[in-house]
Amino acid sequence: MGIFKIILLQPIFNVLVFLYNTVSFHDLGVAIIALTLLLKIIFYPLNRRAIVSQKALQKIQPKIEELKEKYKDDREKLGSEMMALYKREKINPFSSCLPLLIQLPILIAVYQVFIQGLNGMNLDLLYPGIANPGSLNQTAFGFFDLSVRSIPLAVLAGLAQYWQTKMLMNKREKKGSMASMMNKQMLYMMPVITIVIGSSFPAGLTLYWFATTFFSALQQLWMFRGQPKSE
Repeated sequence: MGIFKIILLQPIFNVLVFLYNTVSFHDLGVAIIALTLLLKIIFYPLNRRAIVSQKALQKIQPKIEELKEKYKDDREKLGSEMMALYKREKINPFSSCLPLLIQLPILIAVYQVFIQGLNGMNLDLLYPGIANPGSLNQTAFGFFDLSVRSIPLAVLAGLAQYWQTKMLMNKREKKGSMASMMNKQMLYMMPVITIVIGSSFPAGLTLYWFATTFFSALQQLWMFRGQPKSE
């Protein structure tokens, strides 16, 4: 068995089956949502740091645009002034990317669990203390087949992505600036990409995608509570 399976895939699969046996009462949809929530809780510190950093970068974007305009013919000076700005604002421009990179192997493992594990062929990966359910019923909530593609669920995932991205946008951003145009492109392109990719996956994986995006948006909503709407 490969190291990836031992360290990531097998533990995640066992947690999913445990939740399927206990918390969800053999409802795979509920088990997937519970697994998503559990992973969000585990990675809350990393996700919080990434959100705070991303929001801080959005907030100083007008200052960044001013520097780019002022030193557009001197890239070396621009670089030094940008680093000075980050230092003054106490912002690490790479801190929002690091948590995502750390969680990428987890996402790949979850993908493998849903693509390979949900067909019942990998139940031999269960730990001795986890009851073997024999098979995993892929009908969620009594009517929803998680083994086939679901365009409506992909659309829901896209809407959740739009909500999450919209919350991070800086409304004080200079209209017509490069940053403003890029952010608008991201606002609409990310949901479209989510819908296209989500509609090609089995609904079980799309449900996980929707749930993790929705919980991330709720986390942002909670973190930004009380802040002025203009920020």
